Amino acid sequence: MEKIALIFDFDDTLAPDSTSSLLESLGVDVQDFWKNKVNTLLVQDWDPIPAYLYMMIEESNSGRIDPIIKERIEEFGRNIAFHKGVPTIFKRLKDHLKDNYENIDLEFYLISSGIGDLLRQTKIAKNFTDIWASDFIYDEDEQIRFPKKIVSFTDKTRYLFHIAKGLVGEKYRGKPFEVNKKIEAGKLHVKMDRMIFVGDGYTDIPCFSLIMKNGGYAFGVYDKEHRDKWGRAWGFIDDRRVSNLHSANFSNNSDLSNSLLMALDSIAKRIELGNSVYQG
Repeated sequence: MEKIALIFDFDDTLAPDSTSSLLESLGVDVQDFWKNKVNTLLVQDWDPIPAYLYMMIEESNSGRIDPIIKERIEEFGRNIAFHKGVPTIFKRLKDHLKDNYENIDLEFYLISSGIGDLLRQTKIAKNFTDIWASDFIYDEDEQIRFPKKIVSFTDKTRYLFHIAKGLVGEKYRGKPFEVNKKIEAGKLHVKMDRMIFVGDGYTDIPCFSLIMKNGGYAFGVYDKEHRDKWGRAWGFIDDRRVSNLHSANFSNNSDLSNSLLMALDSIAKRIELGNSVYQG
């Protein structure tokens, strides 16, 4: 069975920013958190992802809010709201391939700089073959203590190679160096020209570039309700980072949903003809 991989970012792609929403629910001044506290670290040459994870730990220890514990993170994930059409997009796309290309399967993956314990509890988590995200370790009271895993800019591309080589699922947990093993192009789980990446932000640019360079498709999305982010999204078009740009509406017959269907058709027809632009 031939495979196509559809890979998503999460925050501002499938749902509004989950980290900001979590912090707001805990009583944190979100604007102050990002603009003053996290930004103070950025000007000191911190990487953005460990900067926000560190500041979350500082907030948890501050006494201004209840400690941030694993149970609260997971509970928030179970109740998070998505952009339009997200809960049904997975079945719609899978059914399209099943109905039209009987020997081609579609796998979904999530690569996010957000909090893994939150994302793995969402109602859509079951649709993903694997989920990679940033994570905390917890103390004996399940309070966040230290970043266990950090998924930042180029870190995201590492997981594209996990997908390509089939290094997915629990079997490969705790084996970070397996991804460096060389696999011949003909034995890959999913070639990169059979990948589609959907994302919205600066941390997605390396994935956009790698997949586009190797013949796959990259889609930029933006939240039409937040005009302040439109310039960033349009920059993806100006810089030729993405194949197309749409508002984050995954509803049936939306422009984004239809573009994803067209991309699947394009890759599926290429597979049926035995064509590949990916050289490994």
